[in-house]
Amino acid sequence: MIDSAVFEDKKVAYYTLGCKLNFAETSAIGKLLLKHGFRKVRNGEQADLCVINTCSVTELADKKCRQAIRRINKQHPGAFTVVTGCYAQLKPDDVASIEGVDLVLGAEYKLDILQYLGLKQNEEDKGRVVVSKTNQIKTFAPSCSVAEDRTRHFLKVQDGCDYFCTYCTIPFARGRSRNGSIESLVKQAEAVAASGGKEIILTGVNIGDFGKSTRESFIDLIKALDEVDGIERYRISSIEPNLITDEAIDFVAGSKRFAPHFHIPLQSGCDAVLKLMHRRYDTALFRHKVEKIKQIMPHAFIGVDVIVGTRGETDDYFEETKHFLENLDVSQLHVFSYSERPGTQALKIDYVVEPQVKHSRSQQLLDISERKLHLFYEKHIGCKARVLFEQTKRGGAMHGFTENYIKVECPYDKTLVNVTKEVLLSDWNSNKTALTI
Repeated sequence: MIDSAVFEDKKVAYYTLGCKLNFAETSAIGKLLLKHGFRKVRNGEQADLCVINTCSVTELADKKCRQAIRRINKQHPGAFTVVTGCYAQLKPDDVASIEGVDLVLGAEYKLDILQYLGLKQNEEDKGRVVVSKTNQIKTFAPSCSVAEDRTRHFLKVQDGCDYFCTYCTIPFARGRSRNGSIESLVKQAEAVAASGGKEIILTGVNIGDFGKSTRESFIDLIKALDEVDGIERYRISSIEPNLITDEAIDFVAGSKRFAPHFHIPLQSGCDAVLKLMHRRYDTALFRHKVEKIKQIMPHAFIGVDVIVGTRGETDDYFEETKHFLENLDVSQLHVFSYSERPGTQALKIDYVVEPQVKHSRSQQLLDISERKLHLFYEKHIGCKARVLFEQTKRGGAMHGFTENYIKVECPYDKTLVNVTKEVLLSDWNSNKTALTI
C-alpha cells in the first residue's frame, strides 16, 4: 500500500514523445499519480518528479529521446527522473547511463510507477532498471488521455503486435497483440462523454487486430462505441489495410459517430518491397481499400504512411512506389526515411540506399503529398462542414477540424471552445495551412 501523504503536494512534469498511444498512457500515469498526491507542475515551477515517455521507432527518435532527457534534467535539476516507453524497453542500459536518470521502467511496469517511487531511494538506486522481457509483456494497461488544450481524447483499445515486419522493433518494445474488452472500453468512452469530451481517437499499435485477448472483433468494438451517447465523433487511427474490412468501411459510412477519416499504412507502393518488408498485403488490395472508401465516402480523408530508402528499394522499385501514389486517390502522405534498427531482419538484405538518395526520395513524395492535400482542401472550399473547435490560441486565432480532418481557422472566440458548429468553408488562411470561415 502506498501512503499518499508521502507525495502530498509533490509536483510532476510529464514529457511524451512519439505516438498517440504514448500520450494516452502518459495520461493514465498522470491520473494515477494525481490520486496519490502529485499535481502537474505549473509554468515556472521546479518539478519534484519528471516522467518521460519515450519512442524508439527510428534512430532519430532515439536521438530525440536522449536530447529530451538531458534538456528536461537541466530544466528541473534535482527532480527524480523516470524514463519509460519504447526506448526505455529496448535500450534500458543506454537510458540508465544518461546523467540524471534515476529509474528506467519498461513497458510492463509503466503503471507500477508508484510501487517504485514508494521504495526508499538512495545513491545505489540511481539508474535502476526495471524492464521485462518482451515475451513476458502480457498485460493490457487501459488508458485514455485527458484533453487539456485540445478537445480530442485518445482511447487505447489495443497494444502490441504479432506481425514482425522486417524493418520494425515495435513487437520487441511492446510485446504481443493484446486488448481490453469491449465492455471496459465502452465504459471509458462513457466517462469521456460524462466529462464533456466530444471526440475520441481509437489508438493502439495494431488496432485492427483487436480481439485476440478477449475473442471479440474490431467491427463489434466500433459498433458498440457508436452507441455511446454524448460522444459526437470517433476517429480510427492507423489501421492495417488487410485488417480494415469492407464491413468496417461500410459501417463507418453509415454510422452515427465515426468520422470519414482513415489512416492506412502502405509503407511501399512496390509489391517486391512489400515482400521484403514481410507486409501482409499487396498494392492491389491497398488500392481496393482506397477505392472502396472513396466509392461510398467521396469526401473521406485518407492519410497514408510510406517508408523510403528501405534496404532493397532500388531506383526502379522507388519509381513503382512513386507512380502508384501519384495515381492513388488519397489526401496526404506521411513520409518516413528508413532507419536501421538493431535486431531486425531487414539488416540481412544486401542492397543499401545511400542517405542522400533517401533524402531525395523523401522530398519527391512530400511534394506529391503537398499537391494532394492542397487539392483535397480546394475541393471543399464553398462547402458546409461541421467543425469541432479547440482551445489553443495562436496569434489571435483558434482552430478546429471538420469530420473529414480539414483544419479550419477563425478569430479566437472562447464560446466556441469544445463546440461543434456548422460553418461555410470560404477560403485559405494567409499561409495556406487551413481554411477560413
